[in-house]
Amino acid sequence: MTETPTIPSFKDIQIAHARISGQVHRTPVLRSSGINEMTGAQAFFKCENFQKVGAFKYRGAVNAVLSLTDDQAAHGVATHSSGNHAAALALAARSRNIKCYVAMPETAPRSKAEAVKHYGAEITFCKPTLQSREETLNWIVQQTGASFIHPYDNFNVICGQGTAAKEFLEDEAGLDILLVPVGGGGLLSGSAIAAKAMKPGIRVYGCEPLNADDACRSFQSGKIIPSLNPKTVADGLLTSLSERTFSIIMKNVENILTVPESSIISAMRLIWQRMKIIIEPSSAVPVAVMLDNREKFEGKSVGIILSGGNCDLSNLPFHE
Repeated sequence: MTETPTIPSFKDIQIAHARISGQVHRTPVLRSSGINEMTGAQAFFKCENFQKVGAFKYRGAVNAVLSLTDDQAAHGVATHSSGNHAAALALAARSRNIKCYVAMPETAPRSKAEAVKHYGAEITFCKPTLQSREETLNWIVQQTGASFIHPYDNFNVICGQGTAAKEFLEDEAGLDILLVPVGGGGLLSGSAIAAKAMKPGIRVYGCEPLNADDACRSFQSGKIIPSLNPKTVADGLLTSLSERTFSIIMKNVENILTVPESSIISAMRLIWQRMKIIIEPSSAVPVAVMLDNREKFEGKSVGIILSGGNCDLSNLPFHE
């Protein structure tokens, strides 16, 4: 019989925020009058692209690392990731002066591998399949005794991710709607718990690429439908929900809204041009949702979590 995963409460997110506040940036909330005119909404952007390692992932990683006992920490931490979570966990481990081991697919962008190495992680490359990633990770854990910190299906990671929405509502208490990108669901889960506790009437929407719409289909069917070989420019949103994140989302989220690739690319370009800040494609997904569904958001105060700004600058999706 499988154990029911522990679900964080808002109190757990408050404790996490107190724990990590000296480690993370309290990221700013920006506005754009031009985007407000285009959408008819009052849009507020929580800029996690300005967070350490360039993404919200640092919140969850550092909370998980700081939550380890001294005995656990002595053996280090391990994960499998090709991107932001690996970099975040490596930097979080460095903050506690412990080892970080990463199983990384050999197809990962070189820039990401170099960033993870720069933060001090020891990388073991593996085949780009989930089976190979998990087998490599298990081998690392057996060899080192390191604690596995899952990118999103981890109680302390979800609590850490929820601190972004907590800050957002503290700074902008008048929000009617919160738009959050969804891949594995760690950010959406933590954000929804925090937002609903602080403002029960707020509507929280997950935002997902149409080409990787497993969370939307899972939400509609009431059971997890795994992601099968999705192809989207929003490469941070390729993973499937876990039982834990799915149960939180089903309870706290209004709906999952999807957008096509063309809308994601246009939204990303718009933010670069109008707001003069760098966001990655995954961050552009909720922006695209707002732009594509004007009737749903017109006249409302809409909060958008810009989840990160880690782009491969030699391979941008823009075209004339």
